[in-house]
Amino acid sequence: MGIHTYFRSLNDLERIIRTPGKFKFEEHSVSAHSWKVVQYAKTFADIEEQHGTQIDWKKLYEITSSHDYGEIFIGDIKTPVKHYSLELRSMLQQVEEGMIRHFIDENIPEEFQPIFRRQLREGKDSSVEGQILEVADKMDQVYEAFIELQRGNTEKEFVIMYQSALVKIKNIDLHCVRYFLNHILPDIIEECTVSPFDIKRITKEALAQ
Repeated sequence: MGIHTYFRSLNDLERIIRTPGKFKFEEHSVSAHSWKVVQYAKTFADIEEQHGTQIDWKKLYEITSSHDYGEIFIGDIKTPVKHYSLELRSMLQQVEEGMIRHFIDENIPEEFQPIFRRQLREGKDSSVEGQILEVADKMDQVYEAFIELQRGNTEKEFVIMYQSALVKIKNIDLHCVRYFLNHILPDIIEECTVSPFDIKRITKEALAQ
């Protein structure tokens, strides 16, 4: 019981594989994904600050480092499935949030419960920090899909993952998104010289949507 239970539960994130059964070349655990999201987010926040945007760094680190904690309870559900309908996505989120609340009530000392409820909440919202989390989360989806396509995985699901993440990113109005589109994405495309898919074409299709 207590915070020890929370610390021990973090080991479970190392064993939960993202998009299970689909990665052929590199599997990615939820814990590794969360670490990368934090790295993307802090760089994007720096870009925002360079353009005069105020960043709540405490909030940013809290929501990015803990944004997938709920997957301890429900696992990683493939993007095409959980986004099949708004109703399904809402139901899954309700289940996840309910299990997080129950876990906090049952295991976290009362004096720390408000802190854990804040830190483990759904962080994607209309705030700058929430939008940066959304971009960073989708950024890792771009890289995960890109690596599989680059190395010859012919599962079309990775084309869908790659394109859907790009569409989500490009529709978020942030300075860091424009930097990504103008500077980072061209480098990603340039790196992919061998693939069964035309990365330049599928990227162009995504950006046209």
